[in-house]
Amino acid sequence: MNSENSSAVDNNNLTLSYDQHLDARNLSCPLPLLKAKQCLNKLDVGQVLFIQATDPGSWDDFVSYANLSSHQLVLRKKAGSTFNFLLRKGE
Repeated sequence: MNSENSSAVDNNNLTLSYDQHLDARNLSCPLPLLKAKQCLNKLDVGQVLFIQATDPGSWDDFVSYANLSSHQLVLRKKAGSTFNFLLRKGE
């Protein structure tokens, strides 16, 4: 995890704030999701984690994870070879 209290831009060029940033680029499956889970464990309910990953499997992994957990996938966006996700921590 690195930067705190920053922002990301969504598909409509709206600025969305987040509490923590996880740079999981160049990590292979399942590491982006595992590291995201570790980061989420340190956040309070309602806080948002911004994840950047380059592993193609992460595109579907984060959707599945959000559907199976209490967390909300706020953003899923591809920018070049990078996949960007915003996950809001649930209960």
